[in-house]
Amino acid sequence: MKNRLFNLYLISFFLLVDFVAFAQPGDDDGSGGLEGNDPPPAPINGKLVWLGIVALLYAFYSIRKYRRMA
Repeated sequence: MKNRLFNLYLISFFLLVDFVAFAQPGDDDGSGGLEGNDPPPAPINGKLVWLGIVALLYAFYSIRKYRRMA
């Protein structure tokens, strides 16, 4: 019973720490404004073609490996 409770606490901790770890820091002035001073969005389309090529190569590798085993 103690081991189950410990596992539940451990899983809950790791699931809930995600919210705290990636939260953005708030403003110290206390105004609570939601608009303004947002950082510019990061571009994601620079290496997207290479990511697709690597994904296709990995898919072909996995299919070939699976067919050899079967």
